[in-house]
Amino acid sequence: MSERFDTGSAAQLPQGWRMSTVGRCCAIKNSLRFPLSAASRSSMSGEYPYFGPTGQLDSIDHYRIDEPFALIGEDGDHFLKFRDRPMTIYFEGKANVNNHAHIVGDSDECLAKWFFYSFMHRDLTPALSRQGVGRYKLTKAGLEKLQIPLPPKPEQAAIVEVLSTWDRAIATKERLLENAKQHFESLRRQLLIKPALVGEWETRTIGAISERVQRRANEGEVLPVLMISSGSGFVRQDEKYSRFMAGKSVENYIALERGEFAYNKGNSKIYEFGCVFALGGYERGLVPNVYVCFKLLPNLNAAFYEHLFRADYLHDQLGALVNTGVRNNGLLNIRPADFLACQVPVPPMDVQSQIAEALTSVARWVELQEHDLHLLKQEKAALMPQLLTGKRRVKLFDAETEALA
Repeated sequence: MSERFDTGSAAQLPQGWRMSTVGRCCAIKNSLRFPLSAASRSSMSGEYPYFGPTGQLDSIDHYRIDEPFALIGEDGDHFLKFRDRPMTIYFEGKANVNNHAHIVGDSDECLAKWFFYSFMHRDLTPALSRQGVGRYKLTKAGLEKLQIPLPPKPEQAAIVEVLSTWDRAIATKERLLENAKQHFESLRRQLLIKPALVGEWETRTIGAISERVQRRANEGEVLPVLMISSGSGFVRQDEKYSRFMAGKSVENYIALERGEFAYNKGNSKIYEFGCVFALGGYERGLVPNVYVCFKLLPNLNAAFYEHLFRADYLHDQLGALVNTGVRNNGLLNIRPADFLACQVPVPPMDVQSQIAEALTSVARWVELQEHDLHLLKQEKAALMPQLLTGKRRVKLFDAETEALA
């Protein structure tokens, strides 16, 4: 969820700024809405971007907009969900929108993009009208009453350009990250999945290439209580849930050591039939005893098998074992013995090492791109409240210079 901040009061605004309302200074341009017939919606659905409750045009009234604008959701159930995402979208060009959106364009006093940045992180909950159980609506009248800090228009443009520069940098980094991910997936399929599927290598059961781990913690030993997240691997239970969940059952947890594997047979969107991760980041940790834990034999490359399992190589084999769906505790009905009987490729050791080294190198590059993107977003998030409240000013003679203290 995006960070939210207070836009301040009139008394807190810097010299030259004033507090106004959206209705007084912004152009809510309902006249830009051009109703589209059903035939027009069908023929134009792929021509322009569409903003609405689904990724395609439907039976709700739709409109064509032909100039830069900001959108703000009218009904949380239909356009933008309140509380869990930014409230505004800015778009330059032609687009299709549905009738559950307020359209804000440039005016003599306020730029549409200034409105966009000002409201991107605003908490609009107090302005919403209740429409039933769990449903809220921001009416046009409610939008018009909302206060908005208003610097002189040249300063609006300067601040908008600074933040737009950050947005362009973030968009560039997102493209680099997506390219890195696609390269990694392509390389993984070429080096790992394709040879395994066509039978280039010998196969053996997981049980034949590993030893099952069922050890308990030593008496008096204090270890972190861990769980497997399908998106990120091992995480501390208290950090994921903000509290310790295991209770007395932790006495039966398995003490896993660095480099050893665990199969979590809980299904997820990423791994339909459970996932396998190797423990990293901790020397030892406690994991639920419903996990199937194992360590590879010494003559195998653990990194090779970590890439294999993360690629969901076992998907089809595990799927064939599921015959009664998900149990009441959310776990798939797969017995440890059946999991350990799944077949995995066992290429020569030098091949394992070469593939693991190549994939690990690209995976690290992906992680670096993710880290850089995270930092960019953090830095922009820290800068926005400073600029949008006037606590930091910009040089008006050069809109592309950095914000000055």
